[in-house]
Amino acid sequence: MVALESFDEGAGEAYASPTTWSEWIRFVEASAPRLEGEGPFSEEERLDYHSQFVVLSTPVMDDISLALCRLMILIRRPDGTARRGLIVSRLPTTGKTTALQQLGCALHLAERRRRGRETDEGRLPVAFVAVPPAAIPKMLVSKFARFLGLPVAARMNQAQITDAVVGTLRDLGTRLVLVDDIRLLDTRTRAGAGTSDQMKYLSERVGATFVYAGVAVEESPLLSGVRGAQLAGRFKLLPSPPLAYSGREQQAAWRGLLEGMEDAVRLEWHRAGSVGRMARYLHERTGGRIGSLSALIREAAITAILDGTEKIVKKQLEAVRLDHLAEQVARPPVEQAPSGRSGTAA
Repeated sequence: MVALESFDEGAGEAYASPTTWSEWIRFVEASAPRLEGEGPFSEEERLDYHSQFVVLSTPVMDDISLALCRLMILIRRPDGTARRGLIVSRLPTTGKTTALQQLGCALHLAERRRRGRETDEGRLPVAFVAVPPAAIPKMLVSKFARFLGLPVAARMNQAQITDAVVGTLRDLGTRLVLVDDIRLLDTRTRAGAGTSDQMKYLSERVGATFVYAGVAVEESPLLSGVRGAQLAGRFKLLPSPPLAYSGREQQAAWRGLLEGMEDAVRLEWHRAGSVGRMARYLHERTGGRIGSLSALIREAAITAILDGTEKIVKKQLEAVRLDHLAEQVARPPVEQAPSGRSGTAA
């Protein structure tokens, strides 16, 4: 049995989605995990490296970036009408939050380059919040306040907190507001409808582009009812299905993703191209979901380090148990016929 305590030493702070301004800046400035040079690298260095891994671009992420770029140009000059935005809708484990955060990171760094500065100096190009469960308007705007580091006294009402948030975002020149887990808003309920109105008010007052993200948003209560129709009339919905593997172009994109992951693996005896040769198997195993694929490759690499094989082979991949959704797709349960009762009547 492996002693789990042996892997505690050297472990860094666990990653969590940024919930404050300072955490967002650390996320933006954090470089991709690297193991530069020829090595040799210690086992602990490589285990830690594979626990982070790299973020690779996909055709879907490129499409979202292009759509955002065009939208920001389209609404550059406000005309007094309700501002338009984007909704990124994804299935579980297809990289929803990763795509959203990478969008924000790219714009944040681009804004620094545009201004010719290495730091922000009192500016915040991007804000990021996640909708809390059972959100009410004051709860949501308080999340914005927390992100911005604004003190919220118990006696402050929703309007006061909102004014403080709007003023701060405008003063900081925020151009992009990212809102994750938007599916948690149910516009059919009183609280959900009020929170949706709060979001609409913020988007109109701040003047930034709002991008929402959620799992299967088109099937959620968010777009139902009168308020849902208003939202649907202002926001472009970008579905992001798992990567397909039917045509040549899709297969090439999938193989390109595998090559990028294989290049990032740090194993002593791994042969380049061996992962790409299992492209069809890996697609069938993960259903084309980026999160499942990344978890599979990383866990196989970690296994190869721990057992000393130092290479990824199909046998290792088969031994990895993925998230339940991927396992259901790749290994559907076998229905067993009910066994008949045997024996003789008394």
